[in-house]
Amino acid sequence: DLTHMVHIIDTEHPWDVYSVNSGHAEVITCLEWDQSGSRLLSADADGHIKCWSMTDHLANSWENTVGSMVEGDPIVALSWLHNGVKLALHVEKSGASNFGEKFSRVKFSPSLTLFGGKPMEGWIAVTISGLVTVSLLKPNGQVLTSTESLCRLRCRVALADVAFTGGGNIVVATSDGSSTSPVQFYKVCVSVVNEKCKIDTEILPSLFMRCTTDPARKDKYPAITHLKFLARDMSEQVLLCASNQNSSIVECWSLRKEGLPVNNIFQQISPVVGDKQPMILKWRILSATNDLDRVSAVALPKLPISLTNTDLKVANDTKFFPGLGLALAFHDGSVHIVHRLSLQMMSVFHGSSSQRPVDEQTIKRQRTAGPLVHFKAMQLSWTSLALAGIDSHGKLSMLRISPSMGHVLDMNTSLRHLLFLLEYCMVTGYDWWDILLHVQPNMVQNLVEKLHEEYMRQSAALQQVLSTRIVAMKASLCKLSSSTIARVCDYHAKLFLIAISCTLKSLLRPHFLNTPDKSPGDRLTEICSKITDIDIDKVMINLKTEEFVLEMTTLQSLQQLIQWVGDFVLYLLASLPNQGSPVRPGHSFLRDGASLGMFRELMVVIRIWGLLKPSCLPVYTATSDTQDSMSLLFRLLTKLWLCCREENHITEPDDTLIDECCLLPSQLLIPNIDWLPINDGIISKLQNKQLVRLQFGKAPGLVGHTVSSQFDAFVRAPGQPKIDHLRRLHLGAYPTEECKSCTRCGCVTMLKSPNKVTAVKQWEQRWIKNCLCGGLWRRMPLSYS
Repeated sequence: DLTHMVHIIDTEHPWDVYSVNSGHAEVITCLEWDQSGSRLLSADADGHIKCWSMTDHLANSWENTVGSMVEGDPIVALSWLHNGVKLALHVEKSGASNFGEKFSRVKFSPSLTLFGGKPMEGWIAVTISGLVTVSLLKPNGQVLTSTESLCRLRCRVALADVAFTGGGNIVVATSDGSSTSPVQFYKVCVSVVNEKCKIDTEILPSLFMRCTTDPARKDKYPAITHLKFLARDMSEQVLLCASNQNSSIVECWSLRKEGLPVNNIFQQISPVVGDKQPMILKWRILSATNDLDRVSAVALPKLPISLTNTDLKVANDTKFFPGLGLALAFHDGSVHIVHRLSLQMMSVFHGSSSQRPVDEQTIKRQRTAGPLVHFKAMQLSWTSLALAGIDSHGKLSMLRISPSMGHVLDMNTSLRHLLFLLEYCMVTGYDWWDILLHVQPNMVQNLVEKLHEEYMRQSAALQQVLSTRIVAMKASLCKLSSSTIARVCDYHAKLFLIAISCTLKSLLRPHFLNTPDKSPGDRLTEICSKITDIDIDKVMINLKTEEFVLEMTTLQSLQQLIQWVGDFVLYLLASLPNQGSPVRPGHSFLRDGASLGMFRELMVVIRIWGLLKPSCLPVYTATSDTQDSMSLLFRLLTKLWLCCREENHITEPDDTLIDECCLLPSQLLIPNIDWLPINDGIISKLQNKQLVRLQFGKAPGLVGHTVSSQFDAFVRAPGQPKIDHLRRLHLGAYPTEECKSCTRCGCVTMLKSPNKVTAVKQWEQRWIKNCLCGGLWRRMPLSYS
């Protein structure tokens, strides 16, 4: 009556575990994430495969949607089909200024395509009896499943792995577990014929492990214990491990095309010239280790580094780059990082139980104490800078792997490695959490500046695509140093400003359909940047006000967002006299011409909408009834904007502007700005190199590196109203609505929408899958504090 559970955790909140009853009747044999991390496959020893997906895009809420089965046949290998996306890194070009040179799209075909070339989703599994089963997910939710034998003579499969070729085929490697048997390879082609899934298989060249052909080692390693392709999209390289009770040997093999020698008799009849020489595919051993302690787990790198597969010289030239090492865990508790092609040792980690005993008494004690704790399963993070592993006692561990792979490198080289990987995550959209593990407080300023420099070198089109991602990246970096912590608030406010600007401009519609190429939003930006008048009404006259006509209900529903714009402008101008204090949130906006220009455009739009519907205007508490608050703020904002609109010619604000800003608190009530709460995640607690021990279900206290004392002025005290950071609504001191929070930045918003207006729904749809910063959502308990 066992229940087989699946436990899902986010690395930023590892104590917050979400456990779901898998419904599998037998033990789970395989778990496999998809590329996005939003779906998970589980397979068991009874041949059942289940596909899990997030409920409402929440990282701690999962449901089983679809599945497939091969009745009574245990699954030994499982993989999602390839979507055809592969972006390679060129390590040798890490100094290039153009992202297009550093990272290039590799021509790679999806395993199966729908109409128009869209990749078809699905999975492939291999069973213990030599069957291959493929399930395809149709857009309408149906599942097409087909099962075929890998070859005519079915035989036992103890180990298997799946890889993909650039041409859209699938390669399956199998072993019966005995090192005296060959490791077999099969090509699998999947197609859809008459609304049915069709599988064609073809036998590829097989290989025998080198250690079994060596007379001295013939019977030393009777079992093949690990069989892995070096990467899921590199079917021509495979890693094999053979073991006995106490030791193992690891071999790396490569599939190459070789010329077939032609006998002289046939040469005379028909001479072989140049390309006409017959070619044959043949497995060649690349490298092998000496006798090692017994291997318990293997973790392979995922970074698609562009290296010549057969040229080890190239690999050795860049041997200090992360992603070139694979991890081997041993029964003595140690973990070795070895080069993925040459298998040379790069660095070693000794677990608490793997410290070598010094005296004979200790050795005797250890032998009687039973087996040592060792990793049973491991996985490298996307950039290979972190290693997660589960040991034989069920403990989950996360290891930090140095970017220099254990070698001592100067600070500049380490920074260059981290910067290169941050750029890769910025371009691909992958999570950069594991890179942050290696950023020390003294590196933050340097990395943020260098990242900005590299970004500014890109084309205007690429800058626009990456504009929000780089801001989110800077925010997560600034969290790691007490001197830059206030800038985290600024970056989140900037993300919010960009989102509001895009949303409000998208509501504008041209008055006539046959208008020129520029949209009303583009024309608004152009006119506001040309006309530098400090009078809001004179700027407004130059716009076609008919393009700004909206329904009254729409304008009213946007009031909370409009209020945030008005409050933020007032807060910024009131804080200008204190601009010498960089620890105050909002400081970086005072020199940011682009952001001030955005605020200026929005003030003009809000002014026009206020003529249509006065109740949509931001509410100010003024000391004088006759004062036009919006005109006053626009005038001061324009003066500040003129000082810094050109990035290379920033001038200091003059004394009259500072004097006028000093008077603002006596003219208007300065609002409290609700900054994001300090994130309760683990990343800021890992600054020092001390081991952090955690317990499932129990959030740790603020230990080690903490910066809460600096933030006291900007954090709401317990018992004060909580805020929905995206809708800008007050939730009350003890919210009754279910909320979700971002796993990365701590942004809080309501789970269900209270609005019915289309414009607000459009705003909320922007954040349905991800937060402002790109992080995932997690459901919060009702009594969140």
